[in-house]
Amino acid sequence: MTPPAGLPAPFTTLAAPHRFNAVVEDSEFLAFAERADSPEEALTVLSALRERYPDATHHCWAYRIGAAYRFSDDGEPGGTAGAPILRATDGQGVDHVTVVVVRYYGGVKLGTGGLVRAYGGTAAECLRTAPRLEVRPRQTLTVAVPFEHLSALYHLLATFGAERGGEEYTALGVKLPVELYPEDVEGFSEALRNATRGAAEVEVEGGASAHSA
Repeated sequence: MTPPAGLPAPFTTLAAPHRFNAVVEDSEFLAFAERADSPEEALTVLSALRERYPDATHHCWAYRIGAAYRFSDDGEPGGTAGAPILRATDGQGVDHVTVVVVRYYGGVKLGTGGLVRAYGGTAAECLRTAPRLEVRPRQTLTVAVPFEHLSALYHLLATFGAERGGEEYTALGVKLPVELYPEDVEGFSEALRNATRGAAEVEVEGGASAHSA
């Protein structure tokens, strides 16, 4: 389902940080994958791993956050590490993810093709075995109901799995922000209209409205 204008599209990311180790021709490759919702978060993960493994030969990395991406070979021959890590990320169908592959050189040169396979393959296996999370955007609404309909509102919020913010008390009742999956907005608004006999109001963030009146 296409999200309403202004809402980000759903995406698959990692539910938790994940690690995968591999040894290729005596070189040890330690792959770390983690969710990152901004470039700053991605680079924080990289900095932490550089501090944790300061004696490693290379810390190669890539991140993908929507249309934004960056990668680095960190001293490996150009195109043999960072780009394969990014391709592995895209190939696994995940987003908002950073991957760092730490290498300890084992004394055997892998060559250009060998490095591409080692970095890309280690990153891909790390992501393939990582726990995943489907992120779906929620639409923000402002809901206002008279005091006598509060119990009906709370019942519907629970029924639709809504997330609600802090309540604001007015002379007529209660107003509060509510977050719902886009496909539930119409059903929730109709159910609230019926439950309150038209006394509730629902305003969709961004100017759209679904008044239950």
